[in-house]
Amino acid sequence: MAFPDDFTWGVATASYQIEGAFDEDGRGESIWDRFSRTPGKVLGGDTGDVACDHYHRMRSDVRLIADLGVDAYRFSIAWPRVVPDGIGEVNHAGLDFYDQLTDELLDVGIAPYPTLYHWDLPQALEERGGWRNRITAEAFLDYATAVTDRLGDRIGRFATLNEPWCSAILGHLVGEHAPGMQDTEAALAAAHHLLLAHGLAAQHLHADGLEAGYVVNQETMIPASDHPADVDAARLADQKMSGWFLDPVVGRGYPAEAAGHYGWDEAPVQSGDLDVIAEPLDFIGLNYYTASVIADPYVSDSERGVRRPDAGELTDMGWPVHPGGLTVQLRRLAEDYGFDAIYVTENGAAYPDPVGADGTVNDADRISYLDRHLRAAADALDAGVPLRGYFVWSLMDNFEWAWGYSKRFGLVHVDYATLDRTPKASYRWLRDVITSGG
Repeated sequence: MAFPDDFTWGVATASYQIEGAFDEDGRGESIWDRFSRTPGKVLGGDTGDVACDHYHRMRSDVRLIADLGVDAYRFSIAWPRVVPDGIGEVNHAGLDFYDQLTDELLDVGIAPYPTLYHWDLPQALEERGGWRNRITAEAFLDYATAVTDRLGDRIGRFATLNEPWCSAILGHLVGEHAPGMQDTEAALAAAHHLLLAHGLAAQHLHADGLEAGYVVNQETMIPASDHPADVDAARLADQKMSGWFLDPVVGRGYPAEAAGHYGWDEAPVQSGDLDVIAEPLDFIGLNYYTASVIADPYVSDSERGVRRPDAGELTDMGWPVHPGGLTVQLRRLAEDYGFDAIYVTENGAAYPDPVGADGTVNDADRISYLDRHLRAAADALDAGVPLRGYFVWSLMDNFEWAWGYSKRFGLVHVDYATLDRTPKASYRWLRDVITSGG
């Protein structure tokens, strides 16, 4: 494989998953602070109170990033650090951390790729209705403005949201993520206000002469068979996951079939909202991990005539390994949606990663996973996709949301008792890949 000389190589993290310091320097409570303290919500009762203690170890972590040889670091900014109550007074002590992180990265030649929202909504806003309330979208604009006023002189690009599907659907319909609701109307209202927040922030970024991006998660939805009901079910699942969070961003509005399936009355949508949401993007980020086999629940296997596809190889998350789906989704973003600057903003896998007797971590499964997905990315480039860069999830093992500390995605092993960092074999492998240009 060979990647273009100007191809961006990076690693990614998120604030709540690594920072810790949950109550320091004026940081407010987030919905994940509250959710993780609610019995039964997070495996093992784990919280992000300490996480990887990145807040206190930032400079040594930047050295790990620099030693990896990447060009860029994708991180998220914690809204509760910047505006502790979600609305109102800006906490300049919280912004100082990201100011210092930015300077540290630039000093070693690493481009910062910040994301404004990676799920840690201030709890004070949640108590006013959270993403179900339009006020949260308006508050997000004020928060984005505070961030860009401080960092926009050194950072030229910001992504607005990370995976709004997770915030809306996992958080408000499935209940697996904070705030832990199971309500269809709440989920759809949250989805709309997340998209509105994105559009408002993108307009602000452009007004300040900055680039605006947006990050979605997508899976390739594979019909369980050629039976028409399975094909229809896969198409609907794709509309609800991908189309719902992409179509409005390119000016197509919400997918009609999915809206009809939900029975949505579009009550949260006000005049002009869809125009705001469709503010042109400078780049799109794709988070890709797996594919899903979709079967209509009312069709028996005997009716299908073909057995459902076997799940095959699975990661430690139980997710099927399907590298070809990355090529499919990258081509779709370019060919169906017309994006002309695309990044793989997350790609990676969780594996058990035991530490050997000699203290090393030989994560051959992760190397194999990344190798195959990089080849899939190269296939997309060969097909003409304007793929600008690739970020591995994640720099280090961290708090994996509802799974707590039980799943390891990192290139760097974290001993949660001592917080010692140990680069894994995949870290060295990726450094060699980057050094050789692919």
